[in-house]
Amino acid sequence: MVPRTTITLASIVDNHLAIMQGALLQSIQDHYKSDEKIDYYLITDNLSEINKKKLCFNIHKINLIWVDINDVIPDNINLPVDKSSFPINVYARLFIPNIIAENTERTIYLDVDMVVMEDISKLWKIDMADYPVGGVLDRSRSVSCEWAGISNYKELGLAKDTGYYNTGMFIMNNRRWKAENYAQRIVDCLQENIKFSSFPINYGMNVILANQWLTLDARWNAYAMEEINEPFIIHFAGKKPIFKSYSYNQEYKTIFFKYIEKTAWKGFQPIGERRRLVKKLYNKIEKRIQHLLK
Repeated sequence: MVPRTTITLASIVDNHLAIMQGALLQSIQDHYKSDEKIDYYLITDNLSEINKKKLCFNIHKINLIWVDINDVIPDNINLPVDKSSFPINVYARLFIPNIIAENTERTIYLDVDMVVMEDISKLWKIDMADYPVGGVLDRSRSVSCEWAGISNYKELGLAKDTGYYNTGMFIMNNRRWKAENYAQRIVDCLQENIKFSSFPINYGMNVILANQWLTLDARWNAYAMEEINEPFIIHFAGKKPIFKSYSYNQEYKTIFFKYIEKTAWKGFQPIGERRRLVKKLYNKIEKRIQHLLK
């Protein structure tokens, strides 16, 4: 059954990339042609009131639902302390079904570093059958990729051609996610294999959900560093267009700033590398402190 009444979206947003969430919201609204209601759960990680107000600017087709990250991740969950520079808040996506209305069949998760170029209702209405999750294959394609993938895939009993999916956008079957306790299983998997997880969420979800993904059209998660004709979603993975160091597809950068000009960040100019590098360092230090406190 394809749900049609209320489209349910979710993202995790902090002050560092709030501006990108603004562009994402505007892009969804601009391309939305259907008549379903949109509920968008914004999981906030110390987001300032100023940035909350900015995100509400010019948004009238989307119902924003604010949820503090501390109300998403259960208190009894011992999060893995990986050594990546990803913020700790990336783990919140695993617990999204805990905060969604009980009768909601599915949720579309979106990283904030995206813009949507197609009517989001088309993604929502894709027939998922009974798959627990749907997504787009990562650039690495399979778990055996040397520069990404799952380096210990053989020890985990995975075939070398097992698909490896990017978790920046995915559709989750809320019922199956909760019934099969995927969040806890993924956390446990990461705890046991932490030294192999350079991309922790990608790693955990691809191990626990191996061969259980519905493969979606690659245009629903098109990297800005690649050339894909008529992308449905542009994913600014890696360096973001808000930084002067952005060096990927320049047309995509122009598209991003087209949406920014409709937000409360109108007139924003790309900034230097310092802020990006400081945030990465902060993420690593925060994880190191958590490790010492365990």
